[in-house]
Amino acid sequence: MEYKIAFSPGSDCKKLILDTIREATHKLDVCVFTISDDTISDALKAAFDRGLEIRILTDNLKVSDEGSDIEYLYNSGIDIRIDRSENHMHHKFMVADGLVTITGSYNWTRSAEKYNQENVIWINDEQFSSSFLSEFETLWSNSFELHSY
Repeated sequence: MEYKIAFSPGSDCKKLILDTIREATHKLDVCVFTISDDTISDALKAAFDRGLEIRILTDNLKVSDEGSDIEYLYNSGIDIRIDRSENHMHHKFMVADGLVTITGSYNWTRSAEKYNQENVIWINDEQFSSSFLSEFETLWSNSFELHSY
């Protein structure tokens, strides 16, 4: 097992996320509370445009927040589902190609990079990733498709 750890404020957490998106070859499963960092959103769109299968699961109350990039990603053609449970879907993880998992407290926002004390753990291990993929599939099957903006 290979791993990397990064902390914010600063660019190290976002760099791990961006590098993983850019290095993925066929699939990204993203399960995050919110996305409002345009650089991360642009990297996801670029990955989708180069042919990667991308699924994003996010919290229903964060979809229409000011600065949310969910509409942009949805309108780009990315498959997005939203959690509509009474409680928040507060995960922050991504699995790339079934092999690499990124998780931690880091919100995918500009504030996380600039101000917040947060972390990202990057793990390259298929067995580790399988647990996160199982959780993703459970949440995905219990979520609602985002249909329009």
